[in-house]
Amino acid sequence: MTDIETAPETPPAREETSTLRWLIETALLVLLAFALAQGIKVFLVQPFVIPTGSMIPTIEIGNRVLAEKLTFRFSRPPRYDDIVVFGDPKGQHPALIKRTIAVGGQTVDLRDGFVYVDGVKLNEPYTHGQRSDPLDSSITYPYRVPDDNIWVMGDNRTNSGDSRYFGPIALSAVQGHAVWTYWPPKAFGELH
Repeated sequence: MTDIETAPETPPAREETSTLRWLIETALLVLLAFALAQGIKVFLVQPFVIPTGSMIPTIEIGNRVLAEKLTFRFSRPPRYDDIVVFGDPKGQHPALIKRTIAVGGQTVDLRDGFVYVDGVKLNEPYTHGQRSDPLDSSITYPYRVPDDNIWVMGDNRTNSGDSRYFGPIALSAVQGHAVWTYWPPKAFGELH
């Protein structure tokens, strides 16, 4: 009789346990990454695609911008000249982007193609001389912006559905402060 030596076999249970552990760890990492990304989007910064030409030439159709959410949530409300992202009051787009012209308690007037806030004519170089005429006859001027609202207008005044069309925007509808264009590369930079 001869002795035959055999190599010990690795128990299959150990391989299955190792594979299962790897799958669970991978799933948890993916879930954590997703939760982190959603948290950043909801509380810190969110990307938006510009759906209309209302902010041309400051922001072009299809540009991608980043809107930070901390300033308006913890520091201060929107003020004159802030570019804000908000829910479309007419529901035609997921979000719109416009420039803040006046805040609650201020009076907006449109005279001779110019914007006046509290009787002072605004200096608006970003409109490139376009007229700021009324759009909806149901809004009469001078118009007092209600408290907890803002009056917004696009830089492309002759082609912008804005507060002249849909009225003031409630502060609760403001989703963020647009601060940076990140796409396309030629438009990369801070928004003013």
